[in-house]
Amino acid sequence: MTNFTRGQKGKLADLGLNGPFAVTLDIVSGSMEVDVSCFGVDAAGKLSDDRYMVFYNQKSAPDNAVTVELNGSRSVFQVDLSRLPASIDKLVFTAATEQGSMRALGNSSMALGQAATFAFTGTDFQDEKAVIIGELYRRDGNWRFGAVGQGFAGGLAALLKHFGGSEAGASSPAPAPVPVSTPAAPPPANKISLSKIRLEKRGDKISLDKRDSGGYGRIRVNLNWNQNASQGQAPASKLDTGFLGKLFNKPAGRAGGIDLDIGCLFEMSNGAKSAVQALGNSWGAYDRPPYIHLEGDDRTGSVSSGENIFINGTHFDQIKRVLVYAFIYEGVPNWAATDGVVTIEIPGQPTVEVRLDSDSQHAMCAIAMLENHGGNLQVTKLVEYFGGQGKITAHQAMDERYSFGLNWKAGRKD
Repeated sequence: MTNFTRGQKGKLADLGLNGPFAVTLDIVSGSMEVDVSCFGVDAAGKLSDDRYMVFYNQKSAPDNAVTVELNGSRSVFQVDLSRLPASIDKLVFTAATEQGSMRALGNSSMALGQAATFAFTGTDFQDEKAVIIGELYRRDGNWRFGAVGQGFAGGLAALLKHFGGSEAGASSPAPAPVPVSTPAAPPPANKISLSKIRLEKRGDKISLDKRDSGGYGRIRVNLNWNQNASQGQAPASKLDTGFLGKLFNKPAGRAGGIDLDIGCLFEMSNGAKSAVQALGNSWGAYDRPPYIHLEGDDRTGSVSSGENIFINGTHFDQIKRVLVYAFIYEGVPNWAATDGVVTIEIPGQPTVEVRLDSDSQHAMCAIAMLENHGGNLQVTKLVEYFGGQGKITAHQAMDERYSFGLNWKAGRKD
């Protein structure tokens, strides 16, 4: 692997990158929230087509030329340069915060597949709220990589303006009146929504209107947590960082590992109720009732993307409510160290974010309730913890609190 330094450039062909590849941004920021983006700009350095800004509210460019998977401190962009139109001259990868400054970053990096890496840290910056990390650009018929590492005074909105984009909701001067005989002006360019809905306090809620008669599309509920716990170290897998060992008060690498799971209780509009979780192999189903599916079970903590539940929003009219929870199948909880976050991603809607920001020694956390209110999806932050007592399990205690009325029995994973 080639290690790039700030200002260094090189041809992708010389790095052996001749087809699609991943651009991985590992941003170590502790509790400071950082948003990463990719701007696809023209030869003038402008975002002339806002469909080529890939970030948390728009996770793919046309023809999937660039897509992104956001997983806590690690973000993975899949790039296929052959799918980009000739009008896109450069892909610029950035990081921005509204909470602090880039000097708070720990040891961070940008990697191009397994071919090249560019390391940077907070000592490279001062009080900038954003950084242009690196860029892929055309030169003399060849694609090249440039390690930039340049601080930027403003946050994400300032970056968008720098590249010539317009933010939805931003004020602009009213157009001057024109004579009737003047030809109609072309429609204004689409504006980009940078909004992200954060439910800050227990009981906070948001209602999302349907955009069309087809429902909400594919709803993704993702549970992730800070794998490095403000240690300022370069990210790695959950197993070899030792974070989960620290999180659950076990030495790193101990056999038996830690198992943190996402699951949900659901109630259908016809009154049917049950659970979707790895325990008991209750995976659910996406294309048939309950239209809720658990993607998989990360038994070892080695999957950086966390765990996902997918809800078929096309059939949301058949769902009454969904209680999303996290529970610890094995291990002693220390939730305060997780910096855990659940993100709810709905096509055409701002990302909804719920943070697990309370301390508890209980193994079960009811995170959020998704409810059908007259066809609109309402999300409420719960973050309420439950533990077992006597013959009452944590699952039962949570069930009783939210009146699902399920019958529970002991179970194990295969």
